[in-house]
Amino acid sequence: MKKIVKFGGSSLANAEQFQKVGEIIRSDESRRYVVPSAPGKRFDGDTKVTDLLYKCYNTAVEGEDFVPILQEIKGRYYEIIRGLNLDLSLEDEFVQIEADFKAQAGTDYAASRGEFLNGKVMAAYLGYEFVDAADVIRFDKNGNLDAEKTDRLLSKKLAKCERAVIPGFYGAGEDGKVKTFSRGGSDVTGSLVAKAIKADLYENWTDVSGFLVTDPRIVKDPEVIESITYRELRELSYMGATVLHEDAIFPVRKEGIPINIKNTNRPEDKGTFIVESTCKKPKFTITGIAGKKGFCSINIEKSMMNSEVGFGRKVLQVFEDQGISFEHVPSGIDTMTVYVHQDEFEEKEQQVIAGIHRAVQPDFVEMESDLALIAVVGRGMKSTRGTAGRIFSALAHANVNVKMIDQGSSELNIIIGVENRDFETAVKAIYDIFVITQI
Repeated sequence: MKKIVKFGGSSLANAEQFQKVGEIIRSDESRRYVVPSAPGKRFDGDTKVTDLLYKCYNTAVEGEDFVPILQEIKGRYYEIIRGLNLDLSLEDEFVQIEADFKAQAGTDYAASRGEFLNGKVMAAYLGYEFVDAADVIRFDKNGNLDAEKTDRLLSKKLAKCERAVIPGFYGAGEDGKVKTFSRGGSDVTGSLVAKAIKADLYENWTDVSGFLVTDPRIVKDPEVIESITYRELRELSYMGATVLHEDAIFPVRKEGIPINIKNTNRPEDKGTFIVESTCKKPKFTITGIAGKKGFCSINIEKSMMNSEVGFGRKVLQVFEDQGISFEHVPSGIDTMTVYVHQDEFEEKEQQVIAGIHRAVQPDFVEMESDLALIAVVGRGMKSTRGTAGRIFSALAHANVNVKMIDQGSSELNIIIGVENRDFETAVKAIYDIFVITQI
């Protein structure tokens, strides 16, 4: 069995955390490939190494003395090295970094050094081979990941490595210059390595025991999701849930490799499994609840609009012409409502209204602001009767007025529109009816 393990910055912030990571890796022989992030915050108010690197490089670009900040960064790494009792010197690496900063090698290069140096420390600590991500991860001339070339380089290199550490977050362009991922960071690297080695499992270690059913800032100590499909994950992330970015999921999804989100500080917890599909019944009818505030709705009414060919296209064309993307478009026989981000819409609202009148000659156009959208997602809803009814009942009991409710044809999610002021109350009510009552 082969596992790829990725550790976030909070899991590698100091020597104590490194030791926890070392114990986790050594406890399972199949954990053969490791992707580390840069050291994160050691305590509240601390600064991440990546942020220090940005600050250091910007100081260099401004022509000011950046060496004191570089010395602070060096101190962070040597604090870890001493805490691990390692016989490791990073002097040559820091000499090179100082020279490259003076030569203004670029912000991507500067940011990547956090992972690069942590990879060196991790490889020395584990006794694994160090593989520089710049040698095996490629970006094309437009700055996009060259997935095919990356897979070839990674597969060829790692076929010769029984155990290896590959720093996350960066690679190199066709010109050899270091390039970082714009989103997903080290999670993407872990996914690419998993695909290249045809891993049996991709373990993503962080400071939480998996994905939570809903936002812990709204519901205290929400339940952990035991398993979630890629489709459910997509629905929740679209509505604002803090989950892995889809760029980090696509490589492993394509290969059918499951992802396990685990907690470095509680390695005994099962965490959350992300899978293509599963026959396991979910613990609750719903998998998760996510949502966003700050929407407005534009309701267009016109008699017999359902028989007017192209009506919807013409309306949406008006929004496209103004550079406004829509979030949701529920419709009735003589009505069509478009939900958009309020901050995007406000400056152009009159142009949009005028455009709609010119395009489709509506009988009436009405707008409403300060709305929130909530997505209730779960594969269990498909086989459970009365889900929408229970949502209505829970919200009515909580005195929440429902502005809109719409269910996708896949029966995987239900979208609910409420006023901004009712957002937290609505989320709590839905959580209580589907989770608290089932525990």
